Amino acid sequence: MGFIGSGSIGRTIARLAVGAGHQVVLSNSRGPETLVDTAEELGPQASAATSEEAATAGDIVVVTVPVSAFPHVPAAPLAGKTVIDTCNYGPERDGHIPELDNKSLTSSELLLRYVPDALLVKAFNNIFFKHLLSLARPAGSADRSYLPIAGDSAPAKSAVTEFIDSIGYSVVDAGTLADSWRQATGTPVWGTPYGPYSNEKGQPVGEDAIHAALATATR
Repeated sequence: MGFIGSGSIGRTIARLAVGAGHQVVLSNSRGPETLVDTAEELGPQASAATSEEAATAGDIVVVTVPVSAFPHVPAAPLAGKTVIDTCNYGPERDGHIPELDNKSLTSSELLLRYVPDALLVKAFNNIFFKHLLSLARPAGSADRSYLPIAGDSAPAKSAVTEFIDSIGYSVVDAGTLADSWRQATGTPVWGTPYGPYSNEKGQPVGEDAIHAALATATR
């Protein structure tokens, strides 16, 4: 697993991945030396590298950066790879992007413009990082939670589903990248089903609740 961006969500996915036996290669915009402590904390299955090195190393690569940083995501090493996009658009942080403001594109479709040969899957963007850590459950658990994913490549969706299953979650297929607005910031499936931020443990969310939340989204 390669990580381009190592903020709260990235580090949480990396922690779950290491716990499930995956190797992780972390990167950020400030250089690998700023991630040495994080990698040491995660253990021998984790290392720090440049963004290009992380993109090259990963069988699956997680892009978890501000939308304003999309132009800096290394495209060449992501060609043909399954890439998980966890990113959410926030004009107050990213500045205003006309195609996202007028809803002619989803943020994932915008990312695809910068990494056109990647096999992009939207995932993990709708859950608070503390809930993501605390709600992971083994396969078969009655209180296992579901996460929505969206993408245009069936093989990439299958690979992401397998990874998500390995770290303690089941998946609801939320459609194509063009449909991924249904899990964007402020939609019914974004955050709310898993409980308030004030409850750091969160609450498990089943398949039907995720389907219902996606269905009630409006644009």
